[in-house]
This record gives sequence, C-alpha cells and structure tokens, in this order.
Amino acid sequence: QVQPVESGGGSVQSGESLRLSCVVSGHYSIGSYCMAWFRQAPGKEREGVAAIDSEGSTRYADSVKGRFTISLDSAKNTLYLQMNALKPEDTAMYYCAREWGLTIGPREVPPGADDFSGWGQGTQVTVSP
Repeated sequence: QVQPVESGGGSVQSGESLRLSCVVSGHYSIGSYCMAWFRQAPGKEREGVAAIDSEGSTRYADSVKGRFTISLDSAKNTLYLQMNALKPEDTAMYYCAREWGLTIGPREVPPGADDFSGWGQGTQVTVSP
C-alpha cells in the first residue's frame, strides 16, 4: 500500500496556527481507516496527538485539547490537523498514521503507535517563543 504523505509543517511563533495535511492513497476511502497524528520531539518517545476512526470518534492528547482539531475530507482522501495557539513545546516531527479495522472504542486517549502499521515520513513543526 502507498503510505500517507504529510505536508503543512513549518516554523511559526508562539500563539500562531498551522494546518497539517495528510493525503492517503489506496483502494479504500480514508473514512474506512482509523487515522491519527503523532509527534516526536528529539530525545522523546512518539506521542499520540489526535485520532479519528471510521465511526467518527475522536480523541486528543490532554496537552492539545482545545487547541488542535483533527478532521478529514473523504472526497480528497485527506486528513487534517488544525493547530491553534501553538506553543514551543509543540515543536516536533509530526506523523500521519493509518490502520484498517481499528476503532477508538472506550479509550480516553488516542490509540498508541503500536496500533498503526501505515506511516508517513513526517513534517516538521517548529514553534519559537
């Protein structure tokens, strides 16, 4: 399968916004997958930021609740992450991930990285004070 392709990263100042995009190619609509955004800062583990599944359920990491919004456009097979009120601690490489047949269920946080098999190459987000 073709892997997801992220875009939209960049360098911004604290308080500004960015929107990340992730295009998913393949036989199935993006809405058929569980899709997620992860991030990884240097020296830290990969962290789940937000997820959305085929049932429309969404989950966010506590650190981004109220600031980030995950959404998808099935017609464009594209996943988005709208990031507002960015902070220096949001600086990281952001990855898009997909998994067929995965649902969020009763989880209170996004599924973990081990739950996903399809990964993009990442897009860098840098937030300066």
